[in-house]
Amino acid sequence: MTSLGMSERPSLLVVDDDDVLRERLVRAFRDRGYDAVGVPDGDRALALAAADPPEFALVDLRMPGRPGLEVVRELIALDPGTQVVVLTGYGSIATAVEAIRIGAKHYLTKPSDADEILRALQGETASPPDGAAAPARNGELDTPSLARTEWEHIQRVLTDVNGNVSEAARRLGLHRRSLQRKLAKYPPTR
Repeated sequence: MTSLGMSERPSLLVVDDDDVLRERLVRAFRDRGYDAVGVPDGDRALALAAADPPEFALVDLRMPGRPGLEVVRELIALDPGTQVVVLTGYGSIATAVEAIRIGAKHYLTKPSDADEILRALQGETASPPDGAAAPARNGELDTPSLARTEWEHIQRVLTDVNGNVSEAARRLGLHRRSLQRKLAKYPPTR
């Protein structure tokens, strides 16, 4: 990701469909000494990476077209040395575990500032998604509570139907008012 391989700056590919966030991150990382480039989708990211694999990549989980986890998998297949951090507004334990399993270095939830992302890129400890299980001392993940898993599933279904509570209730097999009561509660922390 360097111009003709001449730059001494580490290369960083930012893949996010949010134009404002992507450009802010590109600017912030250029200011921090990275040769940063931003693209709005997975296809463009993989085309750039195929030509010149980046040293680091910051990949949004949900984008139009190719899903973020697929982009992570293919970036690492192109160059196993690429350090990938997943950044998402839809954090869940299941996607965090999957991202790490396929080779991502870290998994951060939005909003994350450039300094937090930089720490993740440099391998420093980053906090897990809100309410997500933290790594246990033996290196395995703590098991989330049933209440937390249910809440995450409800949020995922609600996101899939663009916030339509009636449709989410139908897909979940719940009465709409029952779902509204569950949504009124704060998410379980564990």
